[in-house]
Amino acid sequence: MEISGLCSALVIGLIIGGLGRLVLPGKQKIGILWTLVVGAVAALLGTLVASVIGVTHTGGVDWIELALQVGFAVVGVSLVAGRR
Repeated sequence: MEISGLCSALVIGLIIGGLGRLVLPGKQKIGILWTLVVGAVAALLGTLVASVIGVTHTGGVDWIELALQVGFAVVGVSLVAGRR
């Protein structure tokens, strides 16, 4: 993986994790590192599920894929926050 790919994966993971924290009601006591990890895993899982159901290549923004990623991030954030 090139450095640009790694940087973009980190940024996307942070954005997806942050969106997951925003959607989840209440305050979550997890740090930025856990948000990044949960977001990266959620982005990968969301993309995988979207490709399985055949909605990754659409015209414009892939809203279904994004919704899946944020949904996985919500679940991940709630699991990590519940362990603390």
